[in-house]
Amino acid sequence: MRKKALIIDDNEKNRMLEKDLLEVAGFEVFEVEDAVIGIAMARKEKPDIIIMDMRLPDMLGTEAGKILRQDKETCDIPIVFVTAFVRPEHREATTAIPNSGFIGKPINTRTFAKEVSQFIK
Repeated sequence: MRKKALIIDDNEKNRMLEKDLLEVAGFEVFEVEDAVIGIAMARKEKPDIIIMDMRLPDMLGTEAGKILRQDKETCDIPIVFVTAFVRPEHREATTAIPNSGFIGKPINTRTFAKEVSQFIK
């Protein structure tokens, strides 16, 4: 059975690239451009993993992550924050969220799907 991934990113080019890389790796991919819709989609589709940008138009990715962690429907879904914010304090904000990981931008297109897959239990 194919793994499901949800991409939450307001940048269309980033979403398309990540989607293509994950689909080639065998994932079924859902994509949205803001956190509120992403949270609703996570509740509906129950993906195996969520790939989330940090800077979204309606809230920070870490805020969305905290909301997802408080919901029994989504609390166990791994979240990978994919962001250009790579300073230590940004990394700490993402790792403070349980069951989450961090991939810096620009992503490595050769290893992205494998990196994402490592967070799925």
